[in-house]
Parts: sequence; C-alpha cells; structure tokens
Amino acid sequence: MHYANGRTAKNGDHIIVIPGGDYQKPLICILYDAVAGNDSCNGSLAVRTDVPCTNLAECLHVDDLKASIGDIKSVKDTSQS
Repeated sequence: MHYANGRTAKNGDHIIVIPGGDYQKPLICILYDAVAGNDSCNGSLAVRTDVPCTNLAECLHVDDLKASIGDIKSVKDTSQS
C-alpha cells in the first residue's frame, strides 16, 4: 500500500486527502484498517465525515505535505489580495 507519491502507507499515519471527486476541501485524517492488495477503498479514515474509506493513491502523508511547503514563513498571505 502506497500513497500518491510512493510512500508506504501504515495504519496510524496522519494523512491528507487531496480534493477530487466528491471532496470539497482537503481532509486531514488518521489511517486505519488499511488492507494491502486492494486497488481502491483500501483504507479507512478517522475523520468527521461521511466518507468511510478512500483510495490511498489520492492521499499524502502529512509529513510529506509539510516538507513540500518548506519554510512556513515564506508562504504569502493572499487573504488581503
């Protein structure tokens, strides 16, 4: 089982679901009941939502998202634009 960027998925991981399909915004969740060998709906997410499972190829581990953002001070505030 792997995430969208190839990282190995493990139960207990904190992940982010990237928007797509019926999702309206990113969801930060905890992965549980992940099952190797399935191509879709191969993990369940602990989050307040009616989406009980997801395809891990649509997700990223929170640490990978943090690394891709880099220095948080360099993120420009666009709220006043």
